[in-house]
Amino acid sequence: MDREDRKKPSGEEVAGEEEKKRCPGRSLEEGQGFLPPSAPSATCVEELHCCVASWLLTSFCFCGSELSGRVTMYGGDEVSAIVIDLGTYTCKAGYAGEDAPKAVFPSVVGSIDQTGGVDDTKFEKDTDSVSELKNDGRQFVTDEAKARRKLYVGSQALGYRRDYMEVVSPIKDGVIVDWDIVDNIWDHAFRERLLIDPKEHPMLLAEPSANSPQQRESGGGSTTVAAVHDGYVLQKAVATSPIGGEFLTECMMKSLENRGIVLKPRYSFKRKEVRPGEFQMIDLDFPNTTESYRLYSQRVIAGDVKECVCRVPDTPYDESAYANIPTTPYELPDGQTIEIGADRFKIPDILFNPSIVQTIPGMERFADLAPAIRGLPQMVIESINKCDVDIRRELFSSILLAGGTASMQQLKERLEKDLIEEAPQAARVKVLASGNAMERRFRYEEHGVSYIQRKCP
Repeated sequence: MDREDRKKPSGEEVAGEEEKKRCPGRSLEEGQGFLPPSAPSATCVEELHCCVASWLLTSFCFCGSELSGRVTMYGGDEVSAIVIDLGTYTCKAGYAGEDAPKAVFPSVVGSIDQTGGVDDTKFEKDTDSVSELKNDGRQFVTDEAKARRKLYVGSQALGYRRDYMEVVSPIKDGVIVDWDIVDNIWDHAFRERLLIDPKEHPMLLAEPSANSPQQRESGGGSTTVAAVHDGYVLQKAVATSPIGGEFLTECMMKSLENRGIVLKPRYSFKRKEVRPGEFQMIDLDFPNTTESYRLYSQRVIAGDVKECVCRVPDTPYDESAYANIPTTPYELPDGQTIEIGADRFKIPDILFNPSIVQTIPGMERFADLAPAIRGLPQMVIESINKCDVDIRRELFSSILLAGGTASMQQLKERLEKDLIEEAPQAARVKVLASGNAMERRFRYEEHGVSYIQRKCP
């Protein structure tokens, strides 16, 4: 196999060979999955949504993670390596060798243009990170107005509505276009969330397997399938799809809107107790709220609906078969209870059959694109078939699901079932993924400490 077809995963250069021996494969939080250290080959499926696909692949996945336990000496003290994964949807930050990020927060930020005379100083104490823009003249910084804006970084800062605050992302089409925002996000991760001085730690910045030098980022807006052999990503076998967790969230949002369900952002109402146990909903009017902030707030709600009620169907979705499926209730922030029926199966099945998106009102703009997009099983098989014949059997037996959407109920089982049907008869298909985080919590509450002892002997 040619060396140019293989790309060393992020962080290899800072890891010693001795680390391989000390770090076993371990199950990860937030639905990341695991890769046993004994598996020399694996097919990694990055289902990118609210968490940790790039985090997993660069920090913990490869043969037990060569970065795990990585420490360096600083001033006579041992300090751990810091891992930062800036995704389209969230930024993840933490220490190499740990099972999950210490901090997960939105990678979008609030921005207020100070040139219009907007006095926003009274809000500064209410934020968890308020930063002045650093104008260091980096690439893409061409607008002088950027030097006069105020940025609000982090979940709490974004959760507080402000007049004229736009929600902006530093990333467009997988490329970082605003390094000043990235500087603020990194600074928030280091100083506000991890409470560290970045100068005192070795650093690993995560990137997806298919990156070019011009594209150093990807996230919840896509799905990537990458074949890994002997610790190398086989570039010729990388497959991508624009359908990811964010796409499914948009489908859920459009479906609810078509049913006449209004997703009221949390800032747009307040509840007043009229008598014990009974509340009255009072609408609030904030005319200076920007459209981008309103949409961001609604997408947060739609994303939570998706994560709470959706489940991948056991078989391909059929409209008539699911017409009378029992509904699942969900209480919106304003107290309204909605019932989700067939959509909780239909929307997840878009991962397997993208053409379904044509049946969702409001998503018509994808009608021409959908037929050309491959489903998840087809992407996996296509990726494996691009590899050498002598390693395909190993790849089929070690398929790793990673990322937030990977924790969706029944995704692992459905993918394994479909692959068994389509893979060569001699292939032994095995899909690896850790359980849903919520499911694990319920199991702990049911079985107590003994559940931990069984899972982590």
